[in-house]
Amino acid sequence: MKKKKQVLWLTQAAVIAALYAALTVAQSLIAPGTASMAVQFRVSEAMTLLCCITPAAIPGLTLGCFLANFLFMDALPVDMILGSLATLLAGLAMYALRNVRWKKLPLLAALMPALFNGVIIGLEIEIFFIEGPFHFTSFLVQGGLVALGELGVCFTLGLLLYKALDRPQIRDFLK
Repeated sequence: MKKKKQVLWLTQAAVIAALYAALTVAQSLIAPGTASMAVQFRVSEAMTLLCCITPAAIPGLTLGCFLANFLFMDALPVDMILGSLATLLAGLAMYALRNVRWKKLPLLAALMPALFNGVIIGLEIEIFFIEGPFHFTSFLVQGGLVALGELGVCFTLGLLLYKALDRPQIRDFLK
C-alpha cells in the first residue's frame, strides 16, 4: 500500500509540473510577455492553490517553474534558481496555512505566492536587471509589481480552481 501511495504522489507531482510548464509556455506563445514581464499574469500560477489540496503540488510546481523558465523564458540561471526557490517557499507556506480559512477559502495561503515572489523576484530584478546601485524604493516598486500580478492570478483563477477541486472525492483521490 505504501508503494502505491508513493507512485501516486510522484505521478501527481509530475503531472502538475508538466501542466505548469505547458501552460506557461503556451501563454508565452499566445501572448508574449504576459508570463515573463515584471507585471506578469502567469495563468499557471493559479495552480499554486493546489498546495492547499495536495503536498505533491509543492515539488510539482517547483519543477514546473524551473522547466518553464529553462525551456522557454530565456531566463538567466539566477532566474531559474530564484524563481523556483520562490515557488518552493510559497508552496511550503501555503501547505502549512492550508487549514486557515475565511468563508471556507484559504485566503492567507493565497497571499503566499505574492509575498515570496514579490520579495525574491523583486530583489532579483533590482540586483541583476536594474543598472546602478541598489535602491530600496526601486525594489519596492519591482517587488510590488510582481506581487500585484501574483495576487491577481491567485485571487481570481487560483481560488476558482481551488473551489472547483475542493471536494471530498477529489481529496480522497489525492491522498
